[in-house]
Amino acid sequence: MKKIVITGAANGIGKATAIACAEAGYYVIAADKDTFGLRDLQQRIPVHQVESHVADFSKPEVYQSFIGNLYAHHKALHGLINNAGLYHGKSVYDYSDAEIEEIWAVNLKSLVYLSKDFAWHEQSAKHTRSIINITSVAGEVGSMDALYGATKAGVIGLTKANAWNFAPRVRVNAVSPALIRNTSIHDRIPEHRRKEYERQELIKDPIEPEGVADVVMFLLSDHSRHLTGKVIAVDNGAYPR
Repeated sequence: MKKIVITGAANGIGKATAIACAEAGYYVIAADKDTFGLRDLQQRIPVHQVESHVADFSKPEVYQSFIGNLYAHHKALHGLINNAGLYHGKSVYDYSDAEIEEIWAVNLKSLVYLSKDFAWHEQSAKHTRSIINITSVAGEVGSMDALYGATKAGVIGLTKANAWNFAPRVRVNAVSPALIRNTSIHDRIPEHRRKEYERQELIKDPIEPEGVADVVMFLLSDHSRHLTGKVIAVDNGAYPR
């Protein structure tokens, strides 16, 4: 059974992806700081297909050791989905120094360590491995939350660079969602911004976390075996590139 690591797995896109992975026959290693969310996830996946880890990826002692600790118990991992992220939805003027450090760590810095540690362990793998980073349209077109937009832009840059760094054994791609309903981020977006996002959507079928999970599953599969260094938008056509 192929093993997939998912950060931020307790809610939203991460949770939908974890359930989709289990349904596809993967073994899910779910990580999040939300203990109650992880418990709910475990009830939705067969016990033999899931393990959970309470982990706060804002802390260096966590993201610098997390992947290495997994390899003490797992011989090989097939995929890493870097989904954990923070969004405050406020002006850069309102950020405290502590909040700046936290969002930098969770949204970008932790991905550096998790990705390089995963790739290092799998660089000699017989079959191709996959890293999938969850970025945001905010990283491509900007955001009223400057720190969120800046970190998500960094994720796009990291994705492209690591596609070079980790080739040929590890593919690295990113998914770039726009307005995704039923997520904690959606509820924090100011109403006037949500209405503007909705106005720009060419397809009027609201995007749910499961819709993003579908794209993640494609990138995990052999159907995307020729793709690396790519950023795939899930935005209902709102932002033509």
